[in-house]
Amino acid sequence: QVKLVESGGGSVQSGGSLRLSCAASGFPYATYYMAWFRQAPGKEREGVAVLGDDGTATYADSVKARSTISQDNAKTTMYLEMRDVKAEDTAMYYCAARRRVYYSNGQWHANSLSLSPTDYNSWGQGTQVTVSS
Repeated sequence: QVKLVESGGGSVQSGGSLRLSCAASGFPYATYYMAWFRQAPGKEREGVAVLGDDGTATYADSVKARSTISQDNAKTTMYLEMRDVKAEDTAMYYCAARRRVYYSNGQWHANSLSLSPTDYNSWGQGTQVTVSS
């Protein structure tokens, strides 16, 4: 059973930095794509960053220049580091997991790297980040 637990949220001043963690358990981590999403009050959930193969990553344009997604060597914990945070970074941050492959109609299929929340079906409870001026 997939279990994802986020931590590291809190209040941070504008221009500061944050580091979020996502502890994963209960599933074969290497066979899943892991991603960060966020949802601000009154807004839709949006993708922030996703880990691809061999440490590659895809980022949302709004955070690309000041964020780093990574994982530990044991590949059970994922991180999101964000620098020069802004008021618009205030949101609930979630980690999510998506199978890299799935079996359907007698065949295995590969899922693509995605930052669309509708492509993910395993979610953590979220950690709140509030940026103050």
